[in-house]
Amino acid sequence: MTTKYTEDHEWITVDGDIATVGITVHAQDALGDVVFVDLPEVGKSFEQKDIAGVVESVKAAADVYMPISGEITEVNEALRADPSLANSDPMNAGWFFKVKLSAPAQVDALLDETAYAAFAA
Repeated sequence: MTTKYTEDHEWITVDGDIATVGITVHAQDALGDVVFVDLPEVGKSFEQKDIAGVVESVKAAADVYMPISGEITEVNEALRADPSLANSDPMNAGWFFKVKLSAPAQVDALLDETAYAAFAA
């Protein structure tokens, strides 16, 4: 599995034609304590860069953008119940949603870990 990143501070891990999406450690650090997440509807399709959800913290609200085009196959109900997972484990238990890729080549254009670290610095 490969993890890629966006300049909007989402991460994406691809396994076959399904990708898992969340916000990066940098994003949750900037937001502070996450208190609410608005997750997309399962079955809804999005184009790359569409707003797919919202994350709200004690400091601010931020849109969650689709890193790639596809259809939502699953949302993280545990995150909906406990939004603090986005802070405590943003790269694992704090994932937001899963997407069936409709344009897999879009993944290649995303940032790798080194490029994202340089971008976020």
